[in-house]
Amino acid sequence: MEAVEDVLSDAFPDIDEDLFDYLEGVLDGGKDDFSTCDEVYEAVGEMFLEISGDSKDENEIRDICARLLHVMKGEVGNSHSDGNSDANSTTPAKVLSAPVQLKAMAAEFDDKTDEVSSIWLKQRDNSLQVDQKKLEKAEAKLKQKQEKREIGGEKVAPVQTVLKAATASQAVSKRETRMENKGSNRAQDIRVENFDIAFGDKTLLQGANLTLAYGRRYGLVGRNGIGKTTLLRMLSSGQLRIPSHVSVLHVEQEVVGDDTTALESVLSCDERRQRLLDEEKELTAKVAVADDPQLSERLSQVYAELLHMEADKAPARASVILAGLGFSPAMQQKKTREFSGGWRMRIALARALFTKPDLLLLDEPTNMLDMKAIIWLESYLQDWASTLLVVSHDRLFLDTVPTDILHFHSQQINSYRGNYENFVKVMTERLKNQQREYEAQQQFRAHAQVFIDRFRFNAKRASLVQSKLKMLEKLPELKPIEKEAAVTIRFPDPEPLFPPILQLDEVSFGYTPGQNVLERVNLSANLQSRICIVGDNGSGKTTLLKILNGELNPSAGVRHVHRNLVVGYFTQHHVDQLELGVSSLEFMAKTFPGRPSEYYRQQLGSFGVTGDLALQSIGSLSGGQKSRVAFALMSMLRQVGLCPARKWPCPVRCPNL
Repeated sequence: MEAVEDVLSDAFPDIDEDLFDYLEGVLDGGKDDFSTCDEVYEAVGEMFLEISGDSKDENEIRDICARLLHVMKGEVGNSHSDGNSDANSTTPAKVLSAPVQLKAMAAEFDDKTDEVSSIWLKQRDNSLQVDQKKLEKAEAKLKQKQEKREIGGEKVAPVQTVLKAATASQAVSKRETRMENKGSNRAQDIRVENFDIAFGDKTLLQGANLTLAYGRRYGLVGRNGIGKTTLLRMLSSGQLRIPSHVSVLHVEQEVVGDDTTALESVLSCDERRQRLLDEEKELTAKVAVADDPQLSERLSQVYAELLHMEADKAPARASVILAGLGFSPAMQQKKTREFSGGWRMRIALARALFTKPDLLLLDEPTNMLDMKAIIWLESYLQDWASTLLVVSHDRLFLDTVPTDILHFHSQQINSYRGNYENFVKVMTERLKNQQREYEAQQQFRAHAQVFIDRFRFNAKRASLVQSKLKMLEKLPELKPIEKEAAVTIRFPDPEPLFPPILQLDEVSFGYTPGQNVLERVNLSANLQSRICIVGDNGSGKTTLLKILNGELNPSAGVRHVHRNLVVGYFTQHHVDQLELGVSSLEFMAKTFPGRPSEYYRQQLGSFGVTGDLALQSIGSLSGGQKSRVAFALMSMLRQVGLCPARKWPCPVRCPNL
């Protein structure tokens, strides 16, 4: 007699094993519940259509369901798609040997119905339950096949955004805790020992140790998305415990715009100075009205404290910091709400430098600065008296500012003395030594194992074999060196175009009449051109790029563009062009539909967005990873001209991209 597995194997010879087991379990478990072909089709018909693809239509699937129904009911014969082929069949008449007592049969039926008070309370037999693991595997297989078919259309299934939060744990020294409680711990050095940091289900650091000596300047380096910014947030938020008397300031968010001037905003961050000034005004007003010796004495104390902290020099010091970051005297008197986000970020940096905390945390401070401001910041931080921890991908900045480099990799943090150039040399030599040590130990283990295998059953050599085994057990476990693969970013080769492909002739532009930002600019570019535009903030660099890109029309002059030119534009606010709630794979398929998902993955992978990163929501990616997604999207244009604005991750200044 034909079985369910025979029908499935015959109808779907290429079916996946896990899916086959799942369907067989569904059909065998519910065979007593199926009475018509339609019920079988409702249970498994859609799955059969998914499995068959375009090879079978709905009528053929219904025929298979009818065939399965006959097999499950123990019937053999031709099946029909309606499942009622035997509805009109009759059974031969049978001669009864005795009268039928209907009363007795009814009484027996009443007894059986009393045993079950309600059909809704009857529990389903556990044998009808499907294995959950098999169900999950089967659904995953179906989802993959569905995605492959839909991509021909081209539609990528949305990926649910999983909200993740970073968590941290650490081992706390009891001695330091007692000293902290007594108030006797006045050490300025910061030691965080044996701590872990995880972001969602991803472990960023495990059993790591971090030591920050007071007065040292540390540069934290590592690949994009490895967890550098998360580490800074753990330190500033207190999730990683540090001495309570150590003041920590993390420059992460821009200043909120209000009617306060830039200079006043910087001065107001010194709360002690501001509090003493307010008290001095209040006491002066009271002393002028009434002659109170206590008020006069307190006013003298306030004057002494202000003199000791050099409060009168604070405005000049704040003005110097703002000027170094690119603020002119007129800009220092502008209200903060009149500044853009980039300038407000500079004000936040100026407030941090003015406050002088015990531990200053900077996350890529050079991103929004021009060359003059970067050079000034490098010089200013070289005289920083307290502890500094800065994240940067700027090699020149890392060669100038840090006294130590912290290398974040393989869920650990390794410390190196010296600047970035020295770190590269020492790290390269250390990796070579570790690789030699690992290879030597592997050879020694192999040699010892050969001896053990050879004389394992030799009674005369038993003691030597045992000593070899004990020696192998005592050897430290060395792991092979994990080398960071070099990132190679290549843009697609453009189609050849005859020069000039882009040209500006006597171009002038101004946002207001009579005040031109650009004056009689002449510029020509061909496919071999590599042009770098440098200048102060506000000098018109981005304006020039927008004119080249066609976003702005020149006030005077002519812009010539090749008719086949396609321009890819990487803006300084490129994150605003991304949808943070969807995955990079889904966003790319939405922006450039009609390609298979493998093609989108290849484009993202060429910029380092590989594996599960392509399925994570864009909002959960790090800043560098978002930039990679933006570059991958730009490469889809098959552009022949590139206009990167400001943040361009070139290998010269971005060694850890």
